[in-house]
Amino acid sequence: MKTQHSLDALCTLAGLPRRTVRYYIQIGLVDRPIGETRAAYYTDAHLQQLLTIRKWTDAGLSLERVRELLEGADPAIPPPKPRKAGSVEVMSHLIVADGVELVIDPGRASLNPDELRKLFKNVLAAYGDIIKEQNHD
Repeated sequence: MKTQHSLDALCTLAGLPRRTVRYYIQIGLVDRPIGETRAAYYTDAHLQQLLTIRKWTDAGLSLERVRELLEGADPAIPPPKPRKAGSVEVMSHLIVADGVELVIDPGRASLNPDELRKLFKNVLAAYGDIIKEQNHD
C-alpha cells in the first residue's frame, strides 16, 4: 500500500512551507494531490518531487531551470543566460580573413582564454584548408 501524507506531513518531510508546496503544485512542478478537498493526500512520489526541487533550488537553480531539468534537459549543459534589453555585452571579434569574422561572447560561450585561442587556431586552419581546396579546383 502507498504511504499517504497530509499536506502538513508532506511539508514537514520535505522541509518546505505549505505556501511553497502549494505554489509548486500551482505552477506544475509537483503533481496535484490524489483526491479532492479534505480527502486529498500525497504519496512518496510527491515527496520525491519536492526533495528534488529543493535540492536544485538550494544549489541556486531558478525554478525555470528546475522545470527544464524535470522535463529532461541535460544537467551537464548550462542554459544560455538570457540577453536583456539595455544590457552591455563585450564580444571578441576574431578576424579570420577579409569578410570572415568570428564573434564570440566569452562569458556565454564558457571558454577560458586558452580554449578561445585553440578555437581560433582551429578555425584559421579550417579556413586555410577550404581556401587551398578552392585554389586547387
